[in-house]
Amino acid sequence: MADVPSEAPEHCPGTRSEQAGKASACAGCPNQTLCSSGATKQPDPGIELVKERLSTVKYKILVLSGKGGVGKSTVTSLISRVLADSNPDKNIAVLDIDICGPSQPRILGALGEQVHQSGSGWSPVYIEDNLSLMSIGFLLGSSSDAVIWRGPKKNGMIRQFLSEVDWGNLDYLILDTPPGTSDEHLSVTTYLKGAGITGAIVVTTPQQVALLDVRKEIDFCRKVNIPILGVVENMSQFVCPKCKNSAEIFPASTGGGSAMATDLNVDFLGSLPLDPLVARCCDEGKNFLTEIPKSPTIVALREIVTKIVDKCESDKENLVE
Repeated sequence: MADVPSEAPEHCPGTRSEQAGKASACAGCPNQTLCSSGATKQPDPGIELVKERLSTVKYKILVLSGKGGVGKSTVTSLISRVLADSNPDKNIAVLDIDICGPSQPRILGALGEQVHQSGSGWSPVYIEDNLSLMSIGFLLGSSSDAVIWRGPKKNGMIRQFLSEVDWGNLDYLILDTPPGTSDEHLSVTTYLKGAGITGAIVVTTPQQVALLDVRKEIDFCRKVNIPILGVVENMSQFVCPKCKNSAEIFPASTGGGSAMATDLNVDFLGSLPLDPLVARCCDEGKNFLTEIPKSPTIVALREIVTKIVDKCESDKENLVE
């Protein structure tokens, strides 16, 4: 693994601050001389490296949610599998930038795989012929190992993923992010400035406690100029795998994701029911498309993916025009 930035002091003023290298918190930091010289205020060369590496990627999509536990990583894997299955002539990849909680290797059935490095960079792990994955989970000694890193080191890892993975020619790169609006989100937004972000898919569940945090995520997207492709409401209802009856686990007392999307003037892509059979497939790393092809979740998912593809392609056409 290449070197990543040294850890900053706990109260670091930031490399671009006027107090960089001069504040009392900087005393004893190995980067104090570098920061005080003003060199850190120059444009980050990583931005240009990322732009060059991702020049062969058509669409870069972030999957976001201000709330943890809404199934964002699961939705990422579901969308990527359906995209790959519905478009066998297109290449899809997933980049797991949830540094402290990488779950894509398990969900996509790639636990225990290793990343290989060549002259052109890291090679992603292939899930299907046209679906690949990169995650810090492949770089850990064990799936139980904790990643105990401060912000600068996590940011350095994200830069490496974006600039040093040999994706080849990709149609869709889907980035699974952690909850919130902090380090990882700011890093990926900064590094993708030159390469361009196609848009964000915002995941929520119907209850008000989730919607409040998801509203913050939408506000974040607007403040950093990330286009919003739309909102996906996960776990909208529970579907019994035996009797096929449904019930609301998280009552949408304020109208759920659809009402929120209307209120905030963003598109609503659709709702995904909670099917325990799909959840089991994700837990076991199995392909739900072949295991349970008639699941109501898959039917709804295919409609959502069709909307995402249409929005990406129409936005691309508008940019060309």
